[in-house]
This record gives sequence, C-alpha cells and structure tokens, in this order.
Amino acid sequence: MGTDLESLTRQATLSRGLGRSYGDASLPAQGVAEVVGTRLADRMLAFDEQTGVLRAQAGLSLHDLARTFLPRGWFSPVSPGTWYVTLGGMVASDIHGKNHHVAGTIGRHVRALRMRVASGEVLEVTRSSHPDLFAATLGGMGLTGHILEVELQLQKLSSPWIWRESIQCPSFDELLEGVAQSAEAWPQTVAWIDTLATGKHLGKGVLMRGRWARPEEAPARQPRRGLQPTVPFLAPSWAINDLTVRAINFAYYHKQIVPFVEGPVTPHSWFTPLDSIKHWSRAYGRRGFTQHQAVIPREAGLGKVREYCELIAKRGGTGLLCVLKDCGPEGEGLLSFPKPGISVPIDLPVKPGLQDFIDELNRFVLDVGGRIYLTKDGFTRREHFEAMEADRLPRFREVRRTWDPDLKLRSAMSQRLLGDPG
Repeated sequence: MGTDLESLTRQATLSRGLGRSYGDASLPAQGVAEVVGTRLADRMLAFDEQTGVLRAQAGLSLHDLARTFLPRGWFSPVSPGTWYVTLGGMVASDIHGKNHHVAGTIGRHVRALRMRVASGEVLEVTRSSHPDLFAATLGGMGLTGHILEVELQLQKLSSPWIWRESIQCPSFDELLEGVAQSAEAWPQTVAWIDTLATGKHLGKGVLMRGRWARPEEAPARQPRRGLQPTVPFLAPSWAINDLTVRAINFAYYHKQIVPFVEGPVTPHSWFTPLDSIKHWSRAYGRRGFTQHQAVIPREAGLGKVREYCELIAKRGGTGLLCVLKDCGPEGEGLLSFPKPGISVPIDLPVKPGLQDFIDELNRFVLDVGGRIYLTKDGFTRREHFEAMEADRLPRFREVRRTWDPDLKLRSAMSQRLLGDPG
C-alpha cells in the first residue's frame, strides 16, 4: 500500500521524489525541515486500456511505469535521460526528451493533477478548473503546491523496441547540420559531442536518431536491460580530468567501427544509457558534479551554438557528458525550460573555479537570449536567473503569491534564485 500523501503534506513545505535532480530544487530551505518524501506513494490508481490514460500517485517512478506498461504496448510520451524520477518530479520539472521537437514537454500530456496547495485545500487541478495554477505547476519546481496524483496520457507503441541510426560526424558543422536535418524527419534525435576535441576535429560527435520500431523490425522477445556494472566506491577527486575524459571520448566515438550503423535497440539503452551503470556518479569523487543545461535560441543561429561549445572547450574541465538536442516550441508551463533552439547540457565536476565557469556560461546564455534548466542547476546566481526570465518570472511570482501569499512552500533553490525567506 502506498503512502498517504494527502495526510503527510498537511504541514510540509516541500515534496521530494527520488532526489535525482542535480541541483538544490528538492533540498529544504534554510531553517525548514518539513519535507515529505513521495517515493513510497507509488500506487497506480486507474488505467484505461482503450485510451491509455493513467492515474497514479505522484511517487510512481518512470522505471516502474516502464516495467509495467512497455510489455503492454504503452509508455510515457516523453522520457528524460533517467527513469529514476517520479511522476510528480516529471511534472514539477516539466521534463523534456529527445522528442521535444515533436511531443513537447510532459506537461502537454498531463490531463489533471491532484494537489494540496499552501492553504491546506486539496484540489483537482486542470486546464479548465484552475488554468493559472496548472500552468505555474508545470516546471514550477514544486513551489505551487504538493502534487499528490497525476493523470497522464500514455503513448501507444508500435513495438517496445527503438529503431536507431547512429552516425559518426567528424566535424562540428556536419554534426549541427545532421541535428537540424534529422529533426525534420525523425521524432527522436540527440547528438553526443566531444567538447575536448581541437583543431579540425573541434565539435566532432555522434548523431543518433530514433523512432519506435515497426513490428516487422522489432525482435520477437521483450527488451530487457542487461547486466548493470557498478562503480563500487568514490573515485579520487582527480579521476575525472581532461586526460581521462579525452580517453573516454576517444573510446566512445570509435566504439562503432563503421561510420553508420542502424538497427533495433532497447528503450533502456536509447533513453537512459547512464542508468545501465549503478552509482555512476561516484566516478566524480566526494565533491561530486553538477550539470549546466542551456538552450541557445534558434534566432541566435547555429553559429552561437558553435561559440558556446568553443567556450566550453576553451575552459576545459568538462565531465563525462555533453549532448545537443533540438528543442521545439515553448510549452505552456510558466517557467518551463525549452524554447525553439538547441539544448546543450554538460556535466561539470565540482572543483575550484566552477562558480566562475558557470557565471561565464550564463553570461553567454543571457547575451543570446537563452535560458537554463532549473532541474539541473545548483550554481546560477539570482541576478542571472532573473535577467534570463525577465519576461516570464513576474507572472509566475503573481500566480505563486495568489495561491501561497506567505510563501510557505519553498526550497533551497527558491531561496537562492527567488529570494524566499529563510
């Protein structure tokens, strides 16, 4: 039996799912201890086999949803890079995936939310019943109310396998052109980029594009995740450096012997490659890592994407991941991350000089009219965030104050970026 969130959230100031966000969005505000964990509130309450509409508690993980529904021919219409995230966290982050240019964020597919707002009242929140609260909750980082239940429209699948094409691109221009062209014909696209490559190989990478495989293309068996190796201990703080990352990047780029491969792959390997390694974050050592994810607007041009990646390469100190994803139209969430353009997330080890690096990246993002993804952020300064969101933040503040005039619901992130009281 799942946890009774409706009772537990009566006095809480924040709800916390699996705690996998890279920043401080799920951490309590200073001086506040009333945080409710939702991970045991994981019951599936109703599912319509004909329409694919699922009703579940907010603590249901995407991992459990996939395990239950992939064999039945259904799946979430949007998937992030990990399945260790709850439905409530997906809504609070308004997550996006490799198919954003086609499917939008998860918010587009949410039909209703059951929420406890700051007054203590429990509401059924929809686009028609409470449109302002609904829009502010999508991407609102848990600051508009406790999400108790989510009603989500699942996607009907042609098979439980992904048909993938993987193409080596020896130059940045070829990689960017491939991303742009693939987005016009493929529902899911992503490009891995070697940010440490220099000279004529600057920006070399691997373009990957996928779709759900047709029945005649898919293996007859159900896809299964293979053996999961583990990182057994915290690595030394120096283990992730430019030299080791260059070696890893070389191995990743050349792991496919020929420049072009295609065929069916499991959804696990397509959507969540890092989930295949247990405790992979231990590779960053005791100080850990953060991620900076920005979107460079389409109107800024692909040249600015190149400049941004050149800035990353010049500064060095990169982590194990940097990818490019095509983003489509802006969603309905008042603070949802994506906008038309190219999204660039990059892992960064926590070490001296990181704050200056984040500041430099954010100044670039500001100059081109971009924005950052709050779910991944732990170091952006308030003045940079407010400048990025100058057009949208006043409306979010207005709606939040309407439903929570005393700012009872707050987090470490809201103190850092919104100036909430301690």
